[in-house]
Amino acid sequence: MVSMVRQPRVRVHLAWVVAAVTFLTLLGSSGFRSAPGVLIVPLEEEFGWSRTVISAAVSVNLVLFGLAGPFAAAAMNRFGLRRVVLSALGLVALGSGLTVAMTASWQLVLLWGVVVGIGTGAMAGVLAATVATRWFVRRRGLVVGALTAAGATGQLVFLPALAALAAGPGWRWSSLAVTLGALAVVPLVVAFLRDSPAAVGLRPYGAPPDSPIAPPPVRANPVGTALAALRDAARTGAFWVLAGSFAICGATTNGLVATHLIPAAHDHGIAGTTAAGLLALVGVFDIAGTLASGWLTDRVDPRRLLLWYYGLRGVSLLVLAPALADGGIGLVGFVVVYGLDWVATVPPTVALCNQVFGERGPVVFGWVFASHQVGAALAASAAGFARTALGDYLVAFLAAAALCAVAALITQLVPRPVPVGPT
Repeated sequence: MVSMVRQPRVRVHLAWVVAAVTFLTLLGSSGFRSAPGVLIVPLEEEFGWSRTVISAAVSVNLVLFGLAGPFAAAAMNRFGLRRVVLSALGLVALGSGLTVAMTASWQLVLLWGVVVGIGTGAMAGVLAATVATRWFVRRRGLVVGALTAAGATGQLVFLPALAALAAGPGWRWSSLAVTLGALAVVPLVVAFLRDSPAAVGLRPYGAPPDSPIAPPPVRANPVGTALAALRDAARTGAFWVLAGSFAICGATTNGLVATHLIPAAHDHGIAGTTAAGLLALVGVFDIAGTLASGWLTDRVDPRRLLLWYYGLRGVSLLVLAPALADGGIGLVGFVVVYGLDWVATVPPTVALCNQVFGERGPVVFGWVFASHQVGAALAASAAGFARTALGDYLVAFLAAAALCAVAALITQLVPRPVPVGPT
């Protein structure tokens, strides 16, 4: 008679549940990040607003999306992850829902720029960095890559649906769809998102079993915490290198391509839905690229990765203008290379912030991410101005390629951490 031996039940660490909920949260709230590219032409046609005016609203959104980050990271220490995320989702739903009733450009700036900018900025990169740093010791780079892919890829894969709504029932339906997407993940956040391992008596995933359970984050004033982190980080050259390179990252992704690729394709006779499909494909390749980047960040010097990432992005932007004009295999090549590189820079940049600034890493990354969005805002406005003044986007694409070369070089100046020997 064969005896039956009961196998011990394998339990999933709560860190993976928190990461999964965060992934869905970032995915559900990312729809409005894709709205600018879809709505520029419909708003231009309905209200007669120029691309310069609409791009200015996008710029406000991008700046606040970034500036909200460090304060949100500090607020997560003071009030907890769940409260901050729920407040952010509420702002996204409110801002996107009210856009359907706007009649003036200042309302576009207020709702699209200010309300949604703050709401989306309170999540995005700082949420990914905080969850990964707080809940994981092992697989941290992979988790940052996965969560970054959720936000960045989500804004691209939603594009075909939003573009179809804008082209069919109208752009207002696109805004309402974004509202529903943000609200849909609220029950998951309430039910499963937890503030820290210590709050539930756990160690982070991968922490030694005999290590003490860390105390919950200090509940300091979030404004003071964020400003103190900026003050101290700004005294180091590493911070300015990371902030400058990430500003270029934002300029060449959210500011230029995410905002202006669909209008640029429209200039070359490519339908908006087709162009949205191309950006969705960028998002598909981004999943693979960002996950691979997270995996590599756990194993390879982040500086070396950034050298390759910015270099390849620059090459892809060099060929974008002729690829749009031809509309053939060159455009497919751009989608593949640029897609793999879309936000692959995030995991190594987060890793460098943690290496250089220690426990303040997530808050400092919030400031670095703010520079990302300042760069995006400047590029969104500059590209819109260049298109209005010159009639095409060629100069904008070439300038972005040159900036990528600068970023590839300056990231090599970030100092390596000094090993601590035996005392």
